[in-house]
Amino acid sequence: MSMQNFAPMMFGGLVLIMLIGFPVAFSLSALGLLSGFIAIQMNWFPASFMFNLPLNIFSILSNDLLLAIPFFTLMGAVLEKCGLAEDMLDSMGQLFGPVRGGLGYSVITVGFILGAITGTVAGQVIAMAMISLPVMMRYGYNMRYATGVLAASGTITQLVPPSLVLVVMADQLGRSVGDMYKGAWGPSILQVLIFLLYTFALSRLRPSDLPGLPRDARTLDGWMLWKKCLKGIIPSAFLIFAVLGSMGGLPWMETAIATPTEAGAMGAVGAMFLAAIHGRLSWSLMKDGVTGTMRITAMVVFILIGSRVFSLVFQGVDGALWIEHMLSGLPGGQIGFLIAVNIFVFFLAFFLDFFEIAFIILPMLAPVANKLGIDMIWFGVLLCVNMQTSFMHPPFGFALFYLRGAADSLFKNGSLPAKVLSRDIYLGSIPWVILQLILVVIVIFVPQTVTIFLDKPLVIDINSVRIDVPESDSDEDEQTAQQTTDDLMKSLMKGNQ
Repeated sequence: MSMQNFAPMMFGGLVLIMLIGFPVAFSLSALGLLSGFIAIQMNWFPASFMFNLPLNIFSILSNDLLLAIPFFTLMGAVLEKCGLAEDMLDSMGQLFGPVRGGLGYSVITVGFILGAITGTVAGQVIAMAMISLPVMMRYGYNMRYATGVLAASGTITQLVPPSLVLVVMADQLGRSVGDMYKGAWGPSILQVLIFLLYTFALSRLRPSDLPGLPRDARTLDGWMLWKKCLKGIIPSAFLIFAVLGSMGGLPWMETAIATPTEAGAMGAVGAMFLAAIHGRLSWSLMKDGVTGTMRITAMVVFILIGSRVFSLVFQGVDGALWIEHMLSGLPGGQIGFLIAVNIFVFFLAFFLDFFEIAFIILPMLAPVANKLGIDMIWFGVLLCVNMQTSFMHPPFGFALFYLRGAADSLFKNGSLPAKVLSRDIYLGSIPWVILQLILVVIVIFVPQTVTIFLDKPLVIDINSVRIDVPESDSDEDEQTAQQTTDDLMKSLMKGNQ
């Protein structure tokens, strides 16, 4: 066995332990340590190489950006339970209700708004299903459309800023969180428009599957209805602008006045304020929110440690070179690389969640993308768009599991007239996965969907700059002129970088 063959074997072992289903964080650590022991015995690197492991782990965990994760998680956990989803779905459902497909429009719109303030797929899917699924079934909505739109609208939260996925992406790619948020706005808005367009087309082609609500189902109208809508939208919009604006994550913001950690802390306080407005702020709510935050943060830390153990040994046996040679030689240049990587990530997402892909796979792919000249913000947002589908893949998508659990609970308590079949949930998700993949294709071939809101740097063509230096008989004058020319060219080159 040679070192050239060991890196592919490590990667194959990584895929195998993922398929087994044992917790990835501990599997990665075990695989990395075992591979390191073998590499030392084969004299591929000295035992002292492993002394770098504690320093690597501490350097990763001391990253200030990672402190934003518990704050954003707490913000989402509090908002998930504060009653905001119920109020917004009820008011939006009555606002769009008379229109064919109106309940679908309201679910998509509320999913987008909630995605921008909660960042949690589980809570969003469950909350919207508990409220909207009985209404949709009661008024004759097609079961597969109803389950599909509820699951898909919950996954929007993975892409809409201030998504936790984008924070992790920014950390792994070495880019600012604000720029990552700006890059995500275009695809997230486009995703919502694609969902709305699909609902509109379906309501015209099969109107009986997406009927409007009858008049007796609408209990509010006029100013009272608009008042209830605005009560949910205005505080939510204020929180979004405060959190994203402070980080420079809004399209029209050029500078940041707060770090992601500070913005996350402000968002957590803002979430408590919204919970208080809705009369839901309590010790029980805070206890649940803090407990959930603790679990997610601990999971992230252990995945980080496991991925660091694996990646250190993988690089020690030249695994990074193997990945680079394999991917950089693909036909089609940048486009060929992006297509191959997205197909690879799409299938990995059947078995891994976004944390595992971001911490394990992304560090292998990012150096190759950088050498191919691919913009890292574009690359990160593109993978984020792709990883949305991980929650929708039948039969492993977590959003489908959450929806299955919510539907069973509703049927048991008598809120649903009939049991929701797993077949309907899985078949209903397929059109929405296709719509998400269409967005992946659009982002690959139209990178302006990501870069449109990013700040455009000043570019100066050095070759077009002409500097006329007057002739002089004095050597001192010539030296002074040459020094001035050199200083000017250095300044121009520095501004062009």
